[in-house]
Amino acid sequence: MTRILLGRINRMTWRVCDYQQPRKVMRILVVEDDHHIADFVQKGLQEAGYAVDHAADGTEAFALATNEPYDAAVVDLMLPRRDGLTLIEDLRKRGVATPFLILSAKRTVDDRVRGLEAGGDDYLTKPFAFAELLARVQALIRRSTGATEPTKLTAGPLQVDLLTREVTRADETIDLQPREFALLEYLVRNAGRPVSKTAIQQHVWDFDFDPQTNVVEVLIHRLRQKIDHDFEPKLIHTVRGVGYVLRVP
Repeated sequence: MTRILLGRINRMTWRVCDYQQPRKVMRILVVEDDHHIADFVQKGLQEAGYAVDHAADGTEAFALATNEPYDAAVVDLMLPRRDGLTLIEDLRKRGVATPFLILSAKRTVDDRVRGLEAGGDDYLTKPFAFAELLARVQALIRRSTGATEPTKLTAGPLQVDLLTREVTRADETIDLQPREFALLEYLVRNAGRPVSKTAIQQHVWDFDFDPQTNVVEVLIHRLRQKIDHDFEPKLIHTVRGVGYVLRVP
C-alpha cells in the first residue's frame, strides 16, 4: 500500500462564494494495477486536497476498505487476485457503503449496467481526463455525505460559475470551449501559484496525452485571447522554466 500524505496547503488568492472549507480531510482509495494510471490519479487527487491510499490488487483493496473508512473509491475492473466487480460485490455484502467510481476500458452499455448492478455508483471509461474523474469523485462525495462544493470561484475581476459554466470579467460574459474552461478553472484554483505544463496536461487531457505536442501553449494562447486581450490588467502570465500562473493584482 502506498499512502499519499497531503503536503502543505496551497496559498490561494481566489475566493470561494457560499462555501465553507470542510473540517476533515476526505480520504480516497484508488484500486488500480497499472502503476502509470495509479500514479496519475493519485497525484491529481492529492493536488485537489484529498488523502489517497493505493491498492494494486483486489485482495489488498478488500482488506483496506473493510478496515478503513473511505469517502470514495476509484476501482479498476481488471485487477489481479480479485477483479473489480467481485471486489465491489464482496464489499457491499460486508456492509461497506463507500461510493465506488468504476474505471474500465469496456465501453458497452451492458458493461456499464453490470458495473452499476454490482454496487458501483458511477462508471468512467478509459482513457479519461482527470478533470472529469475529479468532478465525478466530488459528485459522489456530495451525494453520500451531503457536503457542499464551491459553486463559484472569484479571482479579482474574474468570475467562474462551476454550475452554469459561465465566465465573466468586468461584467462581460466570456464564451469558453470545454478545455478552455477546464484550464481556466485549474488556473483560478491555483491562483498565485505557478503550474507546470505537465500538471496542465494531467488536468485537461487524458493520461495517454503526448507531452511532445504544443497543445498546452496553443490552449494558453486561446485562453489569453479571451481572458486578457481586451482587458487590463493581464491575469495569465508565463513563468519561464516553470509554466504558467494566474496573478490577481
